[in-house]
Amino acid sequence: MTPPEDACPKAVVLDTNVVLDLLVFADASTEPLQSALGRGRLVWLATAAMRDEFECVLGYPQIASRLALAGAPATRVLARFDRQARIVAPPPRAPVTCSDPDDQKFIDLAVSRRCLLLTKDAAVLKLRKKLAGLEVAVHPALAPP
Repeated sequence: MTPPEDACPKAVVLDTNVVLDLLVFADASTEPLQSALGRGRLVWLATAAMRDEFECVLGYPQIASRLALAGAPATRVLARFDRQARIVAPPPRAPVTCSDPDDQKFIDLAVSRRCLLLTKDAAVLKLRKKLAGLEVAVHPALAPP
């Protein structure tokens, strides 16, 4: 007997801005996403390059000062990333190319796994139709559909 479809976790790729909202800014709109991750309804996939980018962004002065004010060192935020994200091998290049090379890694992973991509990036959002043809749902909202 197979479990109901909604009982199976769905894979999701989160761009860096979404991860910032989730782990640094504690944006209230991330609550449904955090809940879905916590309950195992979503499995957050990332690559080492995505983690490296996030670690670099945590060092930006505006982010570092925010972390200092909150008393949340970057090491603690990275530990949350490590607990919540499942690091996977880098995927092959997708047949869809993003105008922003920094965002290509998110597209490549979502295409290789045919999974949901949550992003706030305009360059990625422009590719929604092309990515839908490759079985990738791209959503600008933090709450998955």
